[in-house]
Amino acid sequence: QAYLSYSNIAALTHLAGKPGWDITKTLDNVKIWTHEEGAVLSFKVEMQVKVPSHVAFSLLSNFSLRQRWDRHFLTCEVLQAVSEEEKIYHITSAPTAGHQPRDFVILVSQRQPCQPQEPYTVAVRSVTLRAVPPCPEFCRSEILCAGFQIHSNSSSSCTVCYFNQVTSGVMPYLAANLTGSSKSIEDTALECIKFLE
Repeated sequence: QAYLSYSNIAALTHLAGKPGWDITKTLDNVKIWTHEEGAVLSFKVEMQVKVPSHVAFSLLSNFSLRQRWDRHFLTCEVLQAVSEEEKIYHITSAPTAGHQPRDFVILVSQRQPCQPQEPYTVAVRSVTLRAVPPCPEFCRSEILCAGFQIHSNSSSSCTVCYFNQVTSGVMPYLAANLTGSSKSIEDTALECIKFLE
């Protein structure tokens, strides 16, 4: 368990620190970046938010609040509170055109910064839980590496970066998003900012 949570945080930190991110879209307070490596596409959504970093961290690390700003989340329940900093959730998401609804069993690990210049971190990855086997009405999906890094800008503002690493299986859904024919990513980012502020 300790290894899983360590590797969860380490994978997100590694993804965030990779060189070669390309900016694909800039709005007033949202920037969208992509990073390609073989069959793996990662994206980063950078949001400027007018709340202190610790407030953004407490709101974003509680996935039970996620439905209030992310319309992809249908339900979200805590399956296990592993520790103060780790929880396992079961999430269901709405069906996309022509596909059955998906579900995820994820480990969410949260860390406060050890040094003032370090970000708050909320890392997400899929885990297998015997108590929640895949069920026929949902397509069990996997999150390789996702989550938030929250950097403090001032006592009343912060930069929230959301990362997601996707495999070739989910590429088609995201391709439409990143080329601009769908605004789902930026709409969700704007909802997130509105929720935090």
